[in-house]
Amino acid sequence: MEIAIVGTPEFTLGFQLAGIMRLHNPESIEETGNVLRTMLEENEVGIIVIDAAELTSLPGKLRQRLSDSISPTVLGIGTEEDNTLRESIKSALGVDLWK
Repeated sequence: MEIAIVGTPEFTLGFQLAGIMRLHNPESIEETGNVLRTMLEENEVGIIVIDAAELTSLPGKLRQRLSDSISPTVLGIGTEEDNTLRESIKSALGVDLWK
């Protein structure tokens, strides 16, 4: 299983330095949506990491599909508060580990 990173070149740079090679730098929110939809159908991708700010700007239906996805698991990370990881763990385990 691969880890895929989606975001601006600045966001993906640290992951590239850590050795992750599956990087996507879409230039628009529409292109971001297309990249994510494609990766949801691929069996090779196990985890998708996306900038939380970009995740929140996606259309609601796509955000819900990403949130419900178990494989690949979609993680929104960034400076903004985001409950994507928390909700993914809660969905997978049935327990809220933050309580």
